[in-house]
Amino acid sequence: MDKMQFKTNFKCQGCVDKVAKEFDMNEQIKSWKVDLTSSDKTLEVETSLSESEIQALVSKAGYKAEVK
Repeated sequence: MDKMQFKTNFKCQGCVDKVAKEFDMNEQIKSWKVDLTSSDKTLEVETSLSESEIQALVSKAGYKAEVK
């Protein structure tokens, strides 16, 4: 499994909660977290999914994720 980091446009915990629904249902995501205190609102994901698949899940929730 790979650990990836993304810069996101999350603004608050509510944003994270919307993405949580997508991530928590996906068995290929081992773990994930968001650092809302960082300027990039960094999303860290440990998964076997590709970068584009993670970006698609974030997009499905209405947000953007850019590979760091």
